[in-house]
Amino acid sequence: MKEIQCKVQSISSLTEYVYKVLLKPEQKIDFLPGQYLNFVMSDEDKRPFSIASSPNEELIELQIGAFGADSYPMQVIERIKENTNVTIEIPLGTAALNTESERPLLLLAGGTGFSYIKSMFEYLANIKSNREVIVYWGLRDPSACYELEKTTNTINSLINGKFIPVVETPHDDWQNRIGMVHKVVMKDIDNLADYDIYIAGRFDMVGVVRDDFVTKGADVKHMYADAFAYI
Repeated sequence: MKEIQCKVQSISSLTEYVYKVLLKPEQKIDFLPGQYLNFVMSDEDKRPFSIASSPNEELIELQIGAFGADSYPMQVIERIKENTNVTIEIPLGTAALNTESERPLLLLAGGTGFSYIKSMFEYLANIKSNREVIVYWGLRDPSACYELEKTTNTINSLINGKFIPVVETPHDDWQNRIGMVHKVVMKDIDNLADYDIYIAGRFDMVGVVRDDFVTKGADVKHMYADAFAYI
């Protein structure tokens, strides 16, 4: 793990509550798809965020969900807005993509947990992987969705890629799947034991997904989430 200075390249809104941040590191850095970084507020205050970009990209992308004026993530957003340069610690995390495996991949995320799996499928698209890659993204309603067309195009560029966005509360014009995202997965896939499964979202969600998937036959040795260390 290194402490790296980064130039703030841009910050923009993806939705009312989600910000996209692009950082340009002062030197070349190495990380694995699915790892995270610490945003350094001070020596005693370092805040973790998944890296949303592929290791092959020049810029580091973060997708930060910030709810409330003085919330933990909004304080980071304000720091980024106020400064040209920021400091990060990178890389962190043990639930990175196993690039040696050839097993089919199931990538599942809730909300801004999407950052974690985005790094993986963009990397797989970069290297033109022929692995089966099924991506499920669960959200509360269509207003929480962002960059659906871009994501669809990236995953469709994979030889064996499939993208399924799922919302719990649809609008009348929603054309995709409805329900709790992991329940949709269990309806769609009978052979969960065959997959390398990567999960990101709120800790309580990740715990429920793990337990339900194991009950459905998933092999816990092939399930990955940094949250597993805390639940």
